[in-house]
Amino acid sequence: MNIASFLSPKEEVTFLRDDMTIRQGLEKMKRYGYTAVPVIDAEDRYVGVVSEGDFLWNILSHNSELDSITMKSLEKLSIRDIIQSGKIRPVCIDTNMEELLGQAQMQNFVPVIDDRNVFIGIITRSEIIKYFIKKQIEVAEKQL
Repeated sequence: MNIASFLSPKEEVTFLRDDMTIRQGLEKMKRYGYTAVPVIDAEDRYVGVVSEGDFLWNILSHNSELDSITMKSLEKLSIRDIIQSGKIRPVCIDTNMEELLGQAQMQNFVPVIDDRNVFIGIITRSEIIKYFIKKQIEVAEKQL
């Protein structure tokens, strides 16, 4: 099975750039309502994923450096300052279904890259589940 059939392409996915400020990242996440989003660099290479918790813990850890936490103060830090690389591993577009399932088991979405580490989109766990439910229904209907 080709995992590309599950892919939500980059053009349809919310992501952050690693040079965005914390404020810009928070505003974008709030606008779209996601709790975690992929992060890419200026060359569109996958860098990692940033979550609400990453924002929170880093804001709290920098609280002593900042006079008070204001939206203006959040412009002093960038996404690259809080990203935890390797937290959510991407899969290559030619990854087999077993490996994809292993990744999706541990996270809500799986970032997908090409052979140059360029981010090309995500595969959501919900799309994989929908596929297997559909397959199960088809099998059940054939047995009737």
